[in-house]
Amino acid sequence: MNDIIRAMVERRSIRKFKPDMPPESDIGQIIEAGLYAASARGEQSAIIVAVTNRELRDRISADNCRIGGWENFDPFYGAPVILIVLAKKNWPNRVYDGSLVMGNLMLAAHSLGLGSIWIHRAKEEFEMPEYKQLLKDLGVEGEWEGIGHCAVGFMDCELPKPPERKPGRVFRAE
Repeated sequence: MNDIIRAMVERRSIRKFKPDMPPESDIGQIIEAGLYAASARGEQSAIIVAVTNRELRDRISADNCRIGGWENFDPFYGAPVILIVLAKKNWPNRVYDGSLVMGNLMLAAHSLGLGSIWIHRAKEEFEMPEYKQLLKDLGVEGEWEGIGHCAVGFMDCELPKPPERKPGRVFRAE
């Protein structure tokens, strides 16, 4: 099994992170991998907002928690880095393109020995005026839809074992 396939087989969602910030060089490599995801017609419609500022990270966490209907819960499981994937709202393939970016981000994190997890509710967050303003403050123009959050950090747990693969999921037309 080659290294890429091994990463695909071994990567797991991590739900317990250390508070330590990963090296900027690792964050940069993860982001670069995300930017190289396949996209419909080569449009590259997805963008990544890299959140490493603790105050902003905690504000997003609190809003995500509220949207999810929880109290006193960190939906990012303590991860210090949140890579938020958004895509052009008027692009019909935005969810597919953004999902491919998310997959690349998670595989890249795993390949560097970091944990990651895909967290939803970015769509709802970036419909809120304060997050539209955040994009404007960052110099992002236009209308964007939140696709997902890739929470990244050092694992504070063992890599979970994979569940058995469900049978009957492959059909061959030979």
